Amino acid sequence: MGARAAGRLWWGTVSCTLFLAVNGLYSASDDVIELTPTNFNKEVIQSDSLWLVEFYAPWCGHCQRLTPEWKKAATALKGVVKVGAVDADKHQSLGGQYGVRGFPTIKIFGANKNKAEDYQGGRTSDAIVDAALSALRSLVKDRLSGRSGGYSSGRQSRESGGGDKKDVIELTDDSFDKNVINSDDVWMVEFYAPWCGHCKNLEPEWAAAATEVKEQTKGKVKLAAVDATVNQMLASRYGIRGFPTIKIFQKGEDPVDYDGGRTRSDIVARALDLFSDNAPPPELLEIISEDVLKTTCDAHQLCIISVLPHILDTGASGRNSYLDVMLKMAEKYKKKMWGWLWTEASAQPDLESSLGIGGFGYPAMAAINARKMKFALLKGSFSEQGINEFLRELSVGRGSTAPVGGGAFPKIYTVEPWDGKDGELPVEDDIDLSDVDLDDWDKDEL
Repeated sequence: MGARAAGRLWWGTVSCTLFLAVNGLYSASDDVIELTPTNFNKEVIQSDSLWLVEFYAPWCGHCQRLTPEWKKAATALKGVVKVGAVDADKHQSLGGQYGVRGFPTIKIFGANKNKAEDYQGGRTSDAIVDAALSALRSLVKDRLSGRSGGYSSGRQSRESGGGDKKDVIELTDDSFDKNVINSDDVWMVEFYAPWCGHCKNLEPEWAAAATEVKEQTKGKVKLAAVDATVNQMLASRYGIRGFPTIKIFQKGEDPVDYDGGRTRSDIVARALDLFSDNAPPPELLEIISEDVLKTTCDAHQLCIISVLPHILDTGASGRNSYLDVMLKMAEKYKKKMWGWLWTEASAQPDLESSLGIGGFGYPAMAAINARKMKFALLKGSFSEQGINEFLRELSVGRGSTAPVGGGAFPKIYTVEPWDGKDGELPVEDDIDLSDVDLDDWDKDEL
């Protein structure tokens, strides 16, 4: 072999070594199991084993220093606790899924694989092994006492129906039409194959989203799943060609494909959009009792309260024009799922005082966050444009706020609801002055 050829061979060997050093800290010969988005669900989430997983970046100095200790710990724990590593610089989506913000980040996946715990111990092999054995001891004790550590999508396959708390509705060829086609609710249906890796990755996100959507829409939007390898009539009817495929079903409309993100938050956001699109506008309620105020404000992130002029000042037509403006704004912002209330000037004086409205300047409007007991006041005109600008600022987190006076809702008086009519001045009693001698009265006064 010539010197030039030998030089090329030497440089090729060095290049390969440098390439491996830069692009990965672990190899197949190590006892550390390399994890990627492709195998993470199968290896970790669907496993009954305890896992310690390091999320690293090859260029990170702290990660490079941890590598020999991590390898030693993996060898010591072999057959007892699984030790893995994720190149989170290469697989950023996987790191992002578990909130990785710095390197190295170590997480412990115990009984509940959907709730990984952060490892906060030392970076030596001894410290890592001690922490692993401690976590393993806790896992075994939980099993002895009958605690499973919560729902895990791992071994609870869709074929076995998951767990009692699972809110994903399983559909079949026989049950689909009865549940979905004839329903007034909105359905998001995942068509999956049990062997599909992407489906397995989606499963915990779909399950978590199903629970959140059920709570936030009061069951009006449902998440379901169809095993398309078993229920082939459905798969054929809806042209399912790949997995997972998600379709949205609404009464009276053709199904449409869901093409959004595959995370819990993406799925929930789309479900809430569907819910608000199909929901009627919020009710506009008059504050006639404490129960009306508290029930509305406690059930919504914000409650929008208007204090309208007295009926004698506006008449029924004037009041209805103000209520129409509020109804239009409630329709416009119904996706926010706020509560909408109104009261007549001076009917709830303590409430006005706590909001700094104070007996003048009607109509007025305040937006109240009952959880924080803070409010913001409409500073512009009580018109569609003025209120829209006010609510738009609130919806993006801007606008000045102040604490509700007294730190809690004040006394609310029980009043009669408005009857929809013009107001009438109170009838004064007639006074008979025929028997009064005004001349004598004048003398007495003098």
